[in-house]
Amino acid sequence: MINFDKLANAMGELDEDVVQEEVRSVTTAEEANQAMEACQAGMNTVGRLFEEGEYFVGDLIFAGELMTDAVEVLKPLLASSESTGTKTKMILCTVKDDLHDIGKNIVRSMLEAGGFEVLDLGIDVAPEKIIETAKAENIHIVALSGVLTLALDSMRKTIAAFKEAGMDDVKIIIGGCPVTEDAAKSMGADEWAYSPQKTVKVCSEWAAELSA
Repeated sequence: MINFDKLANAMGELDEDVVQEEVRSVTTAEEANQAMEACQAGMNTVGRLFEEGEYFVGDLIFAGELMTDAVEVLKPLLASSESTGTKTKMILCTVKDDLHDIGKNIVRSMLEAGGFEVLDLGIDVAPEKIIETAKAENIHIVALSGVLTLALDSMRKTIAAFKEAGMDDVKIIIGGCPVTEDAAKSMGADEWAYSPQKTVKVCSEWAAELSA
């Protein structure tokens, strides 16, 4: 039986063997979601230790790999609990001037597990490219990721660009380390996410509304 505290600690300590042992013991969709929460708690520990100088960039990259591997193991069960039932197409990217993709890649894995067709535009993506793709692919859901504080300004400019283009019907969710509820409200985002699970939950609700 899975021990969620043990999983969170193992993720925070970058203990690959224990992380894999725990996630492979998951048997239900409910446990899979709890396991993801535990992994996220461990990732938060990794982030804190990095800020305190105890962990380094290499540790962050390894933690991202651990998280991605955990998601792959949990995908079948996560899909059974979060699937939209249809392949809704959406855009995901890291905004302009931000080159981080670990969090974005984890979110992509979970969105795909949730039944989405994810158009991952990559990192350092300009508003113009996002809007161009949204128009060409008839996209109504966009997820913007960012790790650096300056990403907030890029998110704000991207959201403003959608409004200027008359694309107010496109739902935009933002997420990443610097993102807060107040920041999301101030820039006009439709939602914000503090975890991959919330991103999937919100996007699934939007997809259901679009298909209704």
